[in-house]
Amino acid sequence: MKFITKRIHAFLDYPVAIALIILPFLLGLGDSNPLALQLSVATGIAALILTILTNHHLGLIKVVSYKMHLMVDFLVAIVFVIAPFIFSFEGMDAYFYWINGIAVLAVVSLHKPEVAV
Repeated sequence: MKFITKRIHAFLDYPVAIALIILPFLLGLGDSNPLALQLSVATGIAALILTILTNHHLGLIKVVSYKMHLMVDFLVAIVFVIAPFIFSFEGMDAYFYWINGIAVLAVVSLHKPEVAV
């Protein structure tokens, strides 16, 4: 039941990166630890750069393979899931990271492998 194609993933990348930059301010992240706000913004900027550099139809420079992009997404998801424990994020700070981490793990795990033509 893997249905997230490379094309669908590409369309998700830009809004997710922008959300990681903007939402921490809108949600008031950083109450339990200022790093909660900073980590999301830094990750959003990095995600935006990664998307621009990824070899998919919405990538602008296309120097990073899609497979490498998926591996980075997976690592970010793991970091997001464990960050609240490591950095003592509480409340909204913790929920933000757990929800985003689980969402990214779901997207990566539901990735539909490309068929070689």
